[in-house]
Amino acid sequence: MWFQYLVVFLCCVAVDIVPLPLPPAFVVMIFLQIYFNLSVWPVIVIGVAGSVLGRYMLTLYIPFVAKRIFNPAKNADVQFLGKKLKTKGWKSQLFILLYSLLPLPTTPLFIAGGMANMKPGMIIPAFIAGKFTSDTLAVLMGEYAAANASSFLAGAISWKSVTGFLLGLLLITAFLFIDWRRLLQERKLTLHFKIWR
Repeated sequence: MWFQYLVVFLCCVAVDIVPLPLPPAFVVMIFLQIYFNLSVWPVIVIGVAGSVLGRYMLTLYIPFVAKRIFNPAKNADVQFLGKKLKTKGWKSQLFILLYSLLPLPTTPLFIAGGMANMKPGMIIPAFIAGKFTSDTLAVLMGEYAAANASSFLAGAISWKSVTGFLLGLLLITAFLFIDWRRLLQERKLTLHFKIWR
């Protein structure tokens, strides 16, 4: 039985280490909990641990990827955004906590934090609190829905999942193409599409 829990852990790492808005880790947890008929609480704890490890690793490697694919101006822009987050102290922790509680992809948050060379310790604690809370609710609701629904996979692709995916892409696009320094300093919205090397 430990092998199935290892699968939960590795799958949660896999969906959260990638800098693209993949299905959320809680969807993976729900699916594997139902598929393997696992206990809910170990799935939640192990899944959240895998998710945190995936996001931690994303934060560590994204600066190296960003330097190779984005131009220096875009990297400087994101550095500025990261410095703004760092100076906010408890307000940035509250923002990360609230953002993690929402049903929004946290991929843009970790891409921004990683590209801005924020230390993972500035992002991870609030993320853990929000992630554990939101994933617990999602997995428990998923377990209830699975126990009371005739077909779990029939509703896997819905307008909500497509909307979430598109919203995640929109957030990443906004993060990449908005000139954040100009927006925050001069209050002018400027888009730059020449961000690639």
